[in-house]
Order: sequence, then structure tokens, then C-alpha cells
Amino acid sequence: MAALRFLKYGSVYVSISILMMGLVMGGWWVFIAPLYVFGFIPLLELFMGGTTRNMEKAEEEIAKKDKAYDLIVWSVVPFQLAIMFYFLNRVNDSSLMWYELVGMVFAFGISCAVLGINVAHELGHRNTWYEQLMSKVLLATSLYMHFFIEHNRGHHKNVSTDEDPASSRYGEWLYTFWVRSVVNGWFSAWHLEKERLNKAGKSFWSIHNEMLMFQIYQLALLVGIALVWNVKVMLLFTAAATVGFLMLETVNYIEHYGLRRKKIDGAYYEKVMPAHSWNSNHPIGRIMLFELTRHSDHHYMASRKYQVLRHFDNSPQMPTGYPGMMVLSLFPPLWFAVMHKAIAQYKTTAEGAVLA
Repeated sequence: MAALRFLKYGSVYVSISILMMGLVMGGWWVFIAPLYVFGFIPLLELFMGGTTRNMEKAEEEIAKKDKAYDLIVWSVVPFQLAIMFYFLNRVNDSSLMWYELVGMVFAFGISCAVLGINVAHELGHRNTWYEQLMSKVLLATSLYMHFFIEHNRGHHKNVSTDEDPASSRYGEWLYTFWVRSVVNGWFSAWHLEKERLNKAGKSFWSIHNEMLMFQIYQLALLVGIALVWNVKVMLLFTAAATVGFLMLETVNYIEHYGLRRKKIDGAYYEKVMPAHSWNSNHPIGRIMLFELTRHSDHHYMASRKYQVLRHFDNSPQMPTGYPGMMVLSLFPPLWFAVMHKAIAQYKTTAEGAVLA
């Protein structure tokens, strides 16, 4: 039974099927993916707490070496590319109604976030050249290739501090966070790449500058879409990619909201611990997002593969799963009412544990 644990992650193909169903069938079916992700799943997870169980050491060692877990995430790459090309052909149909185009943009946007950026995030933390290449290809489908630099070399270093664009602040609205994180994250990636090139003694204006090359690749993709299809299709693709990266930024917003690392002697920040990320054990979101929701362990040890991420009793726990929390964050007054209470309760619990 333990050897077949990877099969649950095959549920990603359910998400792929639902996304494709909307694109293929058209009509009001185009909204089936948004309803599934932001309606059906949040409703189920309101009544599902999930498990706090972690693998035994022996189980973990077996799972880490099991290539089946890798094959599942690798397989997402051709699926995402296939969905992208089908989307481009589909929205080129002049007979489609305006609402069908809107639904298809949101459907492919969800694909960009769940299949594209989410899996790119997992693969971007791997140390093999081919997995890092797959990560970059997936990020290109959301026009968000700078995430590869900023997330790995910026976010993980500065997480839960005001120096990190992707760590939301207490009382900050999601919509202002979007602007701050998107803009500052892009500029931060340029700064990080410039620092790397300077240390390596390489020219900023060269093919060694990944940030520069990322812009060229993305511009070439947009121009290619405009030439092969037309400008309208290019704009619809850009709109879907924007939905994708805004979903990513919404996840960033909920993952570290209101949590801050202390500065030691005004000089440096305390070590990143499980207490600096919101965790969720709600089962559907966990499986659908390849354990991204066990975010506390991911930041505690970024090199751990998704299948062996752990629950920590001392990490703050979200009231429900990621999809539901993403919906809640769209309504700031409700978000503040729920999360400020959760933060206060967590601080009280944490202080009590220290005193004990």
C-alpha cells in the first residue's frame, strides 16, 4: 500500500480533464474549472481537516527515491504545453461568444497557476539541469520566468520580513499586495541577477544574464503567437497568463500573511522556522497542489521533495484549505476578521507553549 502512495497525485489528471472539458465543450461549460477550483473544492474542505501524520523515516527514504513521484510532475510539462496550444487555437474561433472567451481565459489562467507555476516551483528547487529547464518552460507559459530567480534566491532568503516583496504584511489588502509583489519581485530578480553576474565576473549585457534572456524568450513567445495566430489571441493569452500569476501572488499573500521573523540585535534575522509560514493539511488542496500547502516545512527545508513534506504542530494552521483561503482573501474585511483572530490565537498558543 505504501508503495502505491504516489497514485493519489495522479488526481492532477482530473484537474487536467476538467480544464480541457471547459475548453473543448465551450458554452457555459467554460466556467467548470473556476467552479471546481474555487467553489466545489473549498466547499468540501470546509468539512475536511486532513491528517497531521508524517511518514516514518524508512517510508520517507523509500518515497524520496521513488521515481514515480518525479514522473507525475514531469508529465505535467507536456500537458501544460498541449493545453496552451489548444487554448490558442480555441480562442481564435471567431464564432465564440464574449463570455466563452472570458471563461476560457480563466480556465487557462488556472492551468497556468496550478499546472504551470505550481509545478515549476517544485521543479525549480531541484538541482538537475533538466528539471530546472522544465521549470523555466512552465513559467514561460505564464510570462513569469523571473520567478525562478526571485523565488529561489530572494523569497527563500527574505521570507517573512519586510524586505521580501512576496511576504504580505499585517493589515495589507490583497489588491495592493498584488501590485507591490509583482513590481518589486520583478525588480528584485534584476538586482539578484546583477549581483550574481558581478560575483562571477560576467557582463550584464550578455547571454549569461538569465533575467535578460527571460525577457527575450517571453517577448519572442508573444510575437510568435501574434504571427502564428493574431494580436487578439496574443492579448487573450496575456490575459490568461496574468490570471495565472495573480493566482500565484494570491497564494504568496495567504502563505505568510502577518507572520514576521525577529531581527537579532538589529543586524540579522532569526532562522526561518515552521512558525513563519501558514500550513494547511486539508487533503484536496494538498494533493492538487503537490503538497504546496505543507508550506511550513518547505521553507524550513526547501530541498525536500513534495512527497515527503511534513506537518509541524508548532506551525500556524489555516482555518481551511488553500483554495478556500484564496477566495476569502478576495474580500479583505472578511479576510482580516478571520485571519487576525487566527493570528492572535496562534500567538497565545505559541507563548503558552514557550512558558510551559
